[in-house]
This record gives sequence, C-alpha cells and structure tokens, in this order.
Amino acid sequence: MKPLSAFFALALAAGAVAVSAQQAPILPSEPPRGFGTSVTGSFEGWFDAADGSHVFLVGYMNRNRQLEVDVPIGPNNRIEPGGPDLGQPTHFMTGRRVGIFTVTVPKAFTKDQRLTWTLTINGQTTSIPLKMNVDYNVSPFKIQHTATLTNTPPIIRLEEKASPIQGPTATASKPVLTRTTALSTPLVLDVWADDDAVFSTGTGTAPRTPPPPVTVNWTHYRGAGKVTFDKEKPEMQKLAGGNIGEPFRGKYSTTVKFSAPGEYLLQVTANDYTGDGGGGEVCCWTNAIVKVTVTQ
Repeated sequence: MKPLSAFFALALAAGAVAVSAQQAPILPSEPPRGFGTSVTGSFEGWFDAADGSHVFLVGYMNRNRQLEVDVPIGPNNRIEPGGPDLGQPTHFMTGRRVGIFTVTVPKAFTKDQRLTWTLTINGQTTSIPLKMNVDYNVSPFKIQHTATLTNTPPIIRLEEKASPIQGPTATASKPVLTRTTALSTPLVLDVWADDDAVFSTGTGTAPRTPPPPVTVNWTHYRGAGKVTFDKEKPEMQKLAGGNIGEPFRGKYSTTVKFSAPGEYLLQVTANDYTGDGGGGEVCCWTNAIVKVTVTQ
C-alpha cells in the first residue's frame, strides 16, 4: 500500500475541490439475493487519533446471501486518492459487516476532501465517499450511557502475554500477529478477552437471561483460497466474572483450515453486550488482523 501523505499534500497544494455535504450512506435499494448481486461499502463514521490524524471507520454489505465473493485490489476494488489499496478487504462475507477496517488520513486532511471506495461485482458498480462530516463524528472507544455508566470495547490479546488491543483499529497494513501453517495442518487460533461487562438498555432494566459478556467471531479478510473455521462455534471459556457489571475475562479457541497455499489475512472481532456494530451506537467492539502464510 502506498503512503497517503504524498497524495494528500499534493491535493492540498492544488486546492481541495468542494463537494456536497456527506449524506448517510445510501445502500442500493435492491433486495438481497442468493447470488448475482452487489457488494456496497458502508461509511460508519470518523474520529480523531491522538496524534491529530483522522480515522475513517468502514464496513460493507454483501447482498449475495448465499455467496461469499472475492474482488481483488484494482479497478474493481479501489479507494482513491492514494490507493487503490488502502487496506480494504478483498474477500466479502455474506450480509452486513460493520466497521471492519480503518483508513487513516493526515491531520492536514480537510473537511472538504474525501476518499472514495468503489466496488464492481456482477456488473454492478457502487461507490461511497469517506468524508469528515460533523454528523459522522463517532466515539468507538467509549460511550456514556448515563452520568455514571460508561461502556468501553473489550480488550483482547491474541497471545496470552501480548500487548492489549482495544477498539475497531484493524488495518491490513499492520497485522497484529503472523502465523505459518502447512496446508494439511489446521491452525489453532486463541483469543483472550477482558471486558467491563457494562450493560445498558433504553429502560435500564437488565434481561433475565443476558447474552455472553463477550462474543468472538473470526472471518476471512484476504486470500484467494477457501478458509474454513470450526463449523461448531465454541463457547468462550469463562476465566473470571460472567455477570452484568462484573468484570469479565475469558478465552476463545478455534481452528481454521485452508484450501490452497498462499498468504491470507483473517480478522477477529470481539463484541460486548452491545452486540454487532454496537447496536447502532458505533461502540463498543474490538477487531484485529492476523496474517497467515500457508505452505504446501
């Protein structure tokens, strides 16, 4: 992937072209089908990093209900300017995938500038803008439910003594872990998770049977071969806590198989009580990318 700074410095020097205000991401109105239809990017929002740079949070919708699709980086899967490869997926799981990757732009990137992610599949082209509209300024690392109730994303580690990861910070350019495995050998993947177990509803009433404090999901992000995770999704092993408001710690283990040698990127997502995509709050989940080299 090319560095963004040179592209944006040139754009600033030349003068940014004004564009209309960012509207809510418009997904094509056609209904999902089994196959033969579109994949559309989705702009979830943006936030500022500690160093002053700006971060776009991006997901997608694959309307092919029965078909995962691959769209290699290039004319049919590009983010411009600065791309075509700015870390977006090339393998698209079915359905809606919220906030699965980030794109960071320099501090000098203005509110009148934008990136555009364009996808073409099954003869259908869709494009979405990534722009710092004030209505899309989000807080994916903390949500204040009440004056005394604050929720934060789970903290995960992909090795027991590894550095902690928190929030939707996944980027293809910086995998947090690398692994090598043989084609004939299933790869074991472990996740250690800690969470504050904060739960909040509109009424403030906790359910009689709450969901697990943390759920973990692995998905195929890049790589030409087929990736198969355990069919029977294992439960997270509880190491501490487990009740609402009681700090939780757990471990999740699964195995993955590959159909062909090559390089793959896998993504892990850990959701807390807010569920997939934060239940519309754009908080609180954590994700990360793992690079796997599969030998013959």
